[in-house]
Amino acid sequence: MNDRDEIGVFLGLDVGKTAHLGHGLTPAGKKVFDKQLPNTEPKLRAVFDKLRDKFGTVLVIVDQPASIGALPLTVARDAGCTVAYLPGLSMRRIADLYPGEAKTDARDAAVIADAARTMPHTLRSLEVTDEITAELTVLTGFDQDLAAEATRTSNRIRGLLTQFHPSLERVLGPRPDHQAVTWLLERYGSPAALRKAGRRRLVELIRPKAPRMATRLIDDVFDALNEQTVVVPGTGTLDIVIPSLARSLGAVHDQRRATETQISALLEQHPLSKVLTSLPGVAVRTAATLLVTVGDGTSFPSAAHLASYAGLAPTTKSSGTSIHGEHAPRGGNRVLKRAMFLSAFAALHDPASRTYYDKCRARGKTHTQALLRLARQRINVLFAMLRNGTFYKPRTPRLT
Repeated sequence: MNDRDEIGVFLGLDVGKTAHLGHGLTPAGKKVFDKQLPNTEPKLRAVFDKLRDKFGTVLVIVDQPASIGALPLTVARDAGCTVAYLPGLSMRRIADLYPGEAKTDARDAAVIADAARTMPHTLRSLEVTDEITAELTVLTGFDQDLAAEATRTSNRIRGLLTQFHPSLERVLGPRPDHQAVTWLLERYGSPAALRKAGRRRLVELIRPKAPRMATRLIDDVFDALNEQTVVVPGTGTLDIVIPSLARSLGAVHDQRRATETQISALLEQHPLSKVLTSLPGVAVRTAATLLVTVGDGTSFPSAAHLASYAGLAPTTKSSGTSIHGEHAPRGGNRVLKRAMFLSAFAALHDPASRTYYDKCRARGKTHTQALLRLARQRINVLFAMLRNGTFYKPRTPRLT
């Protein structure tokens, strides 16, 4: 980023879907721009060029660098402007220092511009996003949407089975995502269809998809079928609905597998790929999520800042002498928090991680609390790995 003394105008943008509110200030604080900018390249470029010709170096600052803020930042760079990012949390804290309580786009744009002018240390630089990270951002977002759709469809299947045949749901419900179970439900969606197909035929049909569990699964299915002799009204509709839902679920999983292959291919080209995947519990999807949410870690002054951003700084609720249980803050980046929490669970096979987890449990922590603490400790490790560009080295973290 250019030195502050070289900046001719600080242009704060409160970005929107169709238009952005721009507020420009000179280094002395004189307002030189206060207008709405349509979210189109020609209009944005015209404003940036005009300000640059008149004032020299233009620093464009936003509080949302991704999604709706992507086009103005890209055009600004192409027009020869410098760009920067004012984190949302800093934005809200700084806004409290300015008079007036009403939140408006014009006020936010003015706050962004003045914060950049008077408090440059609050800004984060925005380097040109490389093509790999940009593509990973889109693919990981798509994968998360697919995962949510898979969960919704699985829950719908389980709900129907519970309504009409609870015993069958107890067998198939916990694993509707298993390839063999999905295939089975696509072709035999009702208790009657399963009975008609027969035990021996079903075992042979699903054996290629589940060699070790085929016989046990079908035996469990028929034991469940034998537990219920009555037919709940409406059961006949399962022959239509369950196979349709199962086909949708299978298609979503096929899409997720294809997306994972694309993510993996992109990830291998990134220099931080092997660093991230060397951390136990971090596979392709998690590494991609970390890359698009944390980057190389340079945007965070310390591991504590990164933990706060992820919402993984455990807090306690207290009232007088009463101290209530440790819990994760509700704030933070939910995608990053989930990735770190699930990767901590997946890392329990790692001796160092398991030892730390067991020590937390021995101290009386619940399973969730222990995983939360482990995830927080892994933030320290991740931050150090990114800062130094080094692979993971096993070492049991100390309890605090």
